[in-house]
Amino acid sequence: MTPQLPPADHLTLEVVDLIATVVARYHEEYEEAAGKHSLTGAQARVLALLARDPLPMRRIALQLKCEPSNITGIVDRLEARGLVERRPDPDDRRVKLAAATDEGRQTAVRLRESLHFAREPLAGLSERERTTLRDLLRRMLGEDL
Repeated sequence: MTPQLPPADHLTLEVVDLIATVVARYHEEYEEAAGKHSLTGAQARVLALLARDPLPMRRIALQLKCEPSNITGIVDRLEARGLVERRPDPDDRRVKLAAATDEGRQTAVRLRESLHFAREPLAGLSERERTTLRDLLRRMLGEDL
């Protein structure tokens, strides 16, 4: 059973609307930046994850909240372009990991560097303000600080 929340006050509704606007702008710019690298937004997100660490398909699907079959198709297309490779998991040879190639990691870096939407407004905040914002967002997401 979901606990009853008190009615949202004006400030809470304004914050929710601002977060929605930030998310929409971020996705819009992300799709545009991905397109400049001949990637879809979904391909770019998978590549960004794999540039950090090799992952099994199931974990990628969980993190991106989509079906594993969708991830298989995305990884197939990234692999065909030489941006991703499949390799056995050293801890469990039955499991295949998807991993970014050197070219894939370089593409992920270039893509991330081309995203100006978040960097430009954040640059106007002091380090203390950015730290506070980060900590508040982590707290909203239930992450330990």
